Amino acid sequence: MEPERPRVGLLGLTLEFYETLAPELRPDREAWVRGSLIPALAPYAEAVFPGAAWTAGQVERQLAEFEARGLDAVVVVLLAYAPSLIAAPALARTRLPVIVWNTQELWAVDDGYDDAALLRNHGVHGTQDLCNVLVRQQAVFHYVTGHVRDTAAMEELADALHAARAVRHLRGARLGLMGYPFPGMGDFGLDTTHLATSLGCRWEPLSVADFNRRADAAPAGEVRGLIEQYRRDYEVASEVTAGDLEACARAEIALRAMVAEHRLDACSYQFLAFGDDDRTGTVPFVAASRLLAEGVGFGGEGDLISAAWSAFLARLQPPASFSEIFTIDFAGESVLLSHMGECNPAMGRRDRRVRLVRRPAPIVPVRSGQCALVCSYEPGPATWTCLTLGPQARWRVIAAPVRIEDFGPLGQLAVPHSKMRPAGGVRGFLTRYAEAGGPHHAAICFGDARRRIALAARFLGADCVEV
Repeated sequence: MEPERPRVGLLGLTLEFYETLAPELRPDREAWVRGSLIPALAPYAEAVFPGAAWTAGQVERQLAEFEARGLDAVVVVLLAYAPSLIAAPALARTRLPVIVWNTQELWAVDDGYDDAALLRNHGVHGTQDLCNVLVRQQAVFHYVTGHVRDTAAMEELADALHAARAVRHLRGARLGLMGYPFPGMGDFGLDTTHLATSLGCRWEPLSVADFNRRADAAPAGEVRGLIEQYRRDYEVASEVTAGDLEACARAEIALRAMVAEHRLDACSYQFLAFGDDDRTGTVPFVAASRLLAEGVGFGGEGDLISAAWSAFLARLQPPASFSEIFTIDFAGESVLLSHMGECNPAMGRRDRRVRLVRRPAPIVPVRSGQCALVCSYEPGPATWTCLTLGPQARWRVIAAPVRIEDFGPLGQLAVPHSKMRPAGGVRGFLTRYAEAGGPHHAAICFGDARRRIALAARFLGADCVEV
């Protein structure tokens, strides 16, 4: 699975003086952007380029256009030298992540270098002027140096663009909370006003009573169709009854309707709250897992922070999942990941079918059995990451390189589970994670997402700790 291409605005800066000194320069540099830079960006992003800007008013108008169009980032390119003060004030104010791409048309300076080459390739000192002022203003930006022929530079630029896109979606994320946070769990406690004003996430209260009304009213045809899909897509265990499947399908139809109606990017529920209403048919473990597979974030026990972060990671480097460390495997230098019934089945190992099972012991009293999708993640490199609050209510991002081991799923476990081996040993990893304030809920994705995560943390103004 590949993340969607970011949509970015190219802010090409030049010098007003050149409009009279060298009037042919600006059209030439605009042609270079359209003929070289935009095609080079095309594999990574869709670029909007309205033409060069050489006055503060033009910069303001272009940034306003980028924001109005809902673009993911602004990429600043110096088409020639341009003074910082035509752009720095507006760039310091924009909510768009700012990426300064220090590039030029010329690949090498050799004996053929002349006045024309100098005029067309002297943007680097303009980036220095601009970034000096942005640093003075404590403005957040990322700086990439590289030619379009430089693969490493283009990959870094692509990572920055994907980080910017994920951050933009996080800043506008809508989170749903059904029930109440698990009593006594302090590591995901938060001030929702701070969540809204610092990250831009908004939360919607969801009602268990509404969930149950929707489940009871689910159309019979939709219920039958979903049950058929369960039987087609998963290995349904023999102990799962027809009543269990019906309750599971009704719960999924209800939760999906609530997600759609409230336009949620992520959701969380407190499983205890389902037991408070004696109309509850079942806990929507299967529904939450299937929504995770579609990029809808999830956080357990009323954890809005982990719900938002799993949705963010699904934008940054899909597929991604909510998870939790349950048990240490000292002998194998690893840890067991699990949760009560929520995981991303799209990350399940490809050589095994995902099982749909009935939990042997109900967590809370409900009318039907409680089903879950049981899988273990595909073995290979992965990234473990979380978002949490640190001292003085500063957001902190934690990331670690890990490996999903070739382990499971075990036939005797009725919950999703995988074994994760941290780089550098399990003792050091768990110690560093705890010292960094790592919470007990986190997220995981395939591959090495550390650079993208670090870039996203910069755009968010958050601390970033690698463990």
